[in-house]
Amino acid sequence: MEKKLFGTDGLRGRVNTYPMTPDVVMRLGLSAGLYFHNGGRRHKVLIGKDTRLSGYIYEYALAAGFCAAGMDVFLVGPLPTPAISFLTRDMRADVGVVISASHNPSCDNGIKFFDHMGFKLPDAAEAEIAASVEGCSHDWALPEPDAVGRAFKLQDSTGRYNVFLKKTIPLDISFDGMKIVLDCANGAAFRVAPQVFEELGATVVKIGVDPDGTNINLGVGSLYPEQVGRMVVETGADIGIALDGDADRVIVSDEKGRILDGDQIMAICALDFLEREALPGNLLVATVMSNMALEVFMDEHGGRLKRTPVGDRYVVEAMRADGAVLGGEQSGHLIFLDHSTTGDGTLAALQLMKIMVRKGKPLSELATLLAPFPQKLVNVPVQRKIPFSQAPAIERAVIECEKLLAGRGRVLLRYSGTESLARVMVEAEDATLVDTLCARLAGTVAEALR
Repeated sequence: MEKKLFGTDGLRGRVNTYPMTPDVVMRLGLSAGLYFHNGGRRHKVLIGKDTRLSGYIYEYALAAGFCAAGMDVFLVGPLPTPAISFLTRDMRADVGVVISASHNPSCDNGIKFFDHMGFKLPDAAEAEIAASVEGCSHDWALPEPDAVGRAFKLQDSTGRYNVFLKKTIPLDISFDGMKIVLDCANGAAFRVAPQVFEELGATVVKIGVDPDGTNINLGVGSLYPEQVGRMVVETGADIGIALDGDADRVIVSDEKGRILDGDQIMAICALDFLEREALPGNLLVATVMSNMALEVFMDEHGGRLKRTPVGDRYVVEAMRADGAVLGGEQSGHLIFLDHSTTGDGTLAALQLMKIMVRKGKPLSELATLLAPFPQKLVNVPVQRKIPFSQAPAIERAVIECEKLLAGRGRVLLRYSGTESLARVMVEAEDATLVDTLCARLAGTVAEALR
């Protein structure tokens, strides 16, 4: 199967294995530096990372490439992905780079880019950069020796992001008297997130704030929200907040220890926006993975849901095109476009707590707004990736499933952007039917694509 440099969300892979090798990453910095170089002025690139040990490899490999391309490099150290998006805009940089594999284990790492406005790059830009990286030509249009870039360490980046986050909460809102359990996944938010909540008045019970380079996402964070749920009950907290390794997504627990995913958080926020007439076009944007119940919910409350391909950058692109201000993914990437240009787990948790304070209601009461349909997702290893419509057996199986669902559920097939996997999803009101159809369809896909 063809190797692909960029996946759904930038590069990602095992450390010291293609594409995450030092030579490829250095060429990536060089290619991106030349791509973003525009005229004879000094150019700036911001490079941040999460807490993985391998981050040291890639920040210096990238810095070498960018400096060789004539760009000045500012290293900000461990910071959440959305912080790099914000700082890129705030510092008027030409490009921002994040070194992180998000929720993956520490043996993996990845790289993603933001443009000067803090938005992730479109597919066309990534393809052009990738073509230079993967090409054999050494005919780079490099600057003269006295025009190469310099590298600096930025010392006040955490404070800048802290202030930005706090300014999203009005002065008449206080979290005094609230207790939260905060799990930072031993990742990029381990310093800044506890500071923000504490400075806004909350009492914070901390989990996952002791990174050692290898324990990011290890039994903590948004992949393991049950731990936060248990701690909420044990400590009598009002809410549990579980971030992932680069803190661009969040999963929460109510005060009874029950877990809410991104769809449920979006429903709470969307209704608040609708009630305040603050949702342009009454539009919420989510991906094809969001539960069908969210679509029904928006329709019942006078709103509408627009779906996009998987990936928060596609959600953002649709939001910008349609003038929407709220969107996200079931996985917990939540975008408040009035405040941020990308998913931000800490920001999303702050906005949710703001609604709790304004309404004077516990999260368990707000969570009753959305009862998700039973949904099952199976990852099927495949040997080849062809359009599903070109596999007659798969097409027949999908048609049969949809007949049995009779409009009260849906089937979704898609390929992983980075792995040799097909994702098979079925959802409906009947959980037994979901299990049966998902197993049947997964078997067909495995047989047809082996």
